[in-house]
Amino acid sequence: MRLSFQHISLLLILVFLPAMLLAQKRNPAKGADEAFAKQQYSVAIDKYKKAYTKVKKNKEEKNRITAQMAECYWLTGNYKRAEANYKRLVRNGWEDRNPEILLRYAEALKINGKYPESIEQYNAFAEKNPDDPRGKRGAETAALIEEWVENPSKYEVTNVKTINSREADFAPAFTSENYNEIVFTSTREGAQGKELDKWTDQNFSDLFVAKIDRKGEWSEAVVFDDSETVNTKANEGAATFNSNFKTIYYTKCPNDQQRESGCQIYKARRTGRNWGEPSMVEIKGVDTMSTIGQPTISESELILYFSADRRGGLGVKDIWVAFRDSKSQPFNRPMNLGEIINTPGNEMFPFLRNDTTLFFASDGHGGMGGLDIFVTQIDTAGNWGPPQNLKYPMNSNLDDFGIVFHPTEEYGYLSSNRSGTRGLEDIWYFIEPPLEFTLEGTIKDDRTLLYVEDAMVQLVGSNGLSVNTRTNENGYYSFGKSQMEPNTTFEILVTKPNYFNTKGTVTTVGVEFSKDFVKDFILEPIPAEPIALPEILYDLAKWDLKPQYQDSLQGLIQTLRDNPNLVIELASHTDIRDSHLKNDILSQRRAQSVVDYLIIRGIEPARLVAKGYGERVPLSLKKDMVRDGFAFTEGTVLDEAYIESLASTNEKEAAHQLNRRTEFRVLRKDYIPQATNVDLTTIAIAVNPSDNKIPFHVEAKTGINIAKCIINSYNEDFAYDRTSSAMISLDKAMDLLKWGAISKDDFDGNPEEILVDNSIRDKAVINIKEINIANKSVKNIKVQVNHKLRYGLVFGDRLMKQLGKYTYNTKTSILTID
Repeated sequence: MRLSFQHISLLLILVFLPAMLLAQKRNPAKGADEAFAKQQYSVAIDKYKKAYTKVKKNKEEKNRITAQMAECYWLTGNYKRAEANYKRLVRNGWEDRNPEILLRYAEALKINGKYPESIEQYNAFAEKNPDDPRGKRGAETAALIEEWVENPSKYEVTNVKTINSREADFAPAFTSENYNEIVFTSTREGAQGKELDKWTDQNFSDLFVAKIDRKGEWSEAVVFDDSETVNTKANEGAATFNSNFKTIYYTKCPNDQQRESGCQIYKARRTGRNWGEPSMVEIKGVDTMSTIGQPTISESELILYFSADRRGGLGVKDIWVAFRDSKSQPFNRPMNLGEIINTPGNEMFPFLRNDTTLFFASDGHGGMGGLDIFVTQIDTAGNWGPPQNLKYPMNSNLDDFGIVFHPTEEYGYLSSNRSGTRGLEDIWYFIEPPLEFTLEGTIKDDRTLLYVEDAMVQLVGSNGLSVNTRTNENGYYSFGKSQMEPNTTFEILVTKPNYFNTKGTVTTVGVEFSKDFVKDFILEPIPAEPIALPEILYDLAKWDLKPQYQDSLQGLIQTLRDNPNLVIELASHTDIRDSHLKNDILSQRRAQSVVDYLIIRGIEPARLVAKGYGERVPLSLKKDMVRDGFAFTEGTVLDEAYIESLASTNEKEAAHQLNRRTEFRVLRKDYIPQATNVDLTTIAIAVNPSDNKIPFHVEAKTGINIAKCIINSYNEDFAYDRTSSAMISLDKAMDLLKWGAISKDDFDGNPEEILVDNSIRDKAVINIKEINIANKSVKNIKVQVNHKLRYGLVFGDRLMKQLGKYTYNTKTSILTID
């Protein structure tokens, strides 16, 4: 980490009197050790280099100096030099004396993008220190970095170049309820202190402010307070405000060279345009010798979080919390947030959002390199959940810290020294851009592949949206972002006179990033000649439509549903054997059997005409065909004379088979559909029959996945418990019974013994006719009533596998069933 960041930037600095410096034996490295003890790392590096050349014969001292130089390079952000020195120490076996060398080496390798080597060193550290979680966590997260970069989060991060300087700029905070101004810490020119800080050779840090106008232009950054009320000759920074922005809490390090002192949290109240005299925030057990800072305060101002290196901590710097009963009282003795949050490393820069979400920076939880920003949430019992890494691009391979969020909108600012940083650390802006979707495409003629002009394109959304457009001369259509909403499934219906209608589907459900959808269509002209259906075979002299051939009509059924204005003729043809009369009767009955089946499937009878042609219309081949190994050429008419001319009986039989066929042709295109009593609920259910994906959410307290299902045509929520059998609560079973979704006949056993006292007995078994999840159905499922069930419906692995191969994707919150 860079010097300004690790010390002055953190504002957690102890000022040591010369008397406190460790006594050193007279040796060439004494001056370097003194500079190191004073945290003057840049000075120490030059002195250690000179000392190294004077101790060539002292192997132990050479290793010690190398370790000190490695640490200096690490703390000043020169990670390549740090890596080289740590590598030398490991090669010399110095890690046996100080295993932390392995951890530092692993971190440097990771920052420098050498992930496999980094994982190796993390694992080596974990072997020597199995109780320290940093080794295992570091190896696990190092293995994920490339995946995180390839699959970034929804946030976009940009450098606020206008307000950043060549020095250190970090720890932003909003200053007003307009959220158009930020205060931040900076060591730039213009700070109150005129002398340079001897530790960093930079200016002392002060608070600066900058404001953004309605056009998105930033003003020049100026000192927050030039009256030396808040800003002084000492180090000030890492500020936060109360909920009404009238009180500022910030960190102050006096840096008194004449006496020992620490860093404390101060506060000041706004009086008009000025700030009142600051006072140190009273916290029991914290005094002027303590080193604490980086405060964040609850909305009530009764809970204070901060970072500190205190006795009883778990690592170098931990996050602590202090409570008080009223704003007029001091805070009680601080409590460590515990090992869920804190590690043997550094946890710093806490930021509390809406009292329930805590963001902080850490180098102990594993991450992309240096400090990463993590987030955790508190439950109703006051327990913090496991921290989650914000991943790329919120985090980088260097230090990312000091984040602030807008309370309700997904944007804010953070501090980082990542690639692209202008100074030592910069202020960066981040935002989760609104999800925006568009849809466009072209329509072509199937026969000519030319673009179709003036085709009607209708967009129908599961959210109730219905909007039309027409294609231009290039067959192009489009729908804009105002029409394409998130978490919506859209059906696209394309119509044009003298063409079969066609349709398609796009969905924004589960899509996490803005996307421009492209959906092209091919329109098939309605032909004048008959269209052959897939082969339908009948028993000799029979006309019953066999179940195995009903599937051959699914394409026709879909065509009729997609084109509700068509009236068609179903034509059946026989071969030339038997009499004309018998063939006429047989073909008419076969055509009628097809019509009857289509009516059963919901096609209006007035749209269907059955016609038996017997043997009167032999097939005229439109293309070359092969049947049973015999070739028939395009243009051939399979009439009686042609068939009799064929050489073999088998070849003649193949020709007879081709003549036995069922066709349809369009008679009219102006049919007006009749009103029906179709259940509108059923229509709403099947918005997208081909979609095998549905969203789910995870119940916060239990981690149970909750999704939608359709049970006997009723939409219901179900909970997934892998080991559970299919169960239903008493209340849900009673609802289904009252709604008519189930009846007494659907229970196993005697219903008079099961349905008693206006209730259903516990452990009763219900036979559910159909359960549909993600447009996958399973029928005749037994579900047991459980009076103690917390959820309406619970399904387990056994039932889900009956639907197909299923996957709960926790990243996208999408359940997929294949």
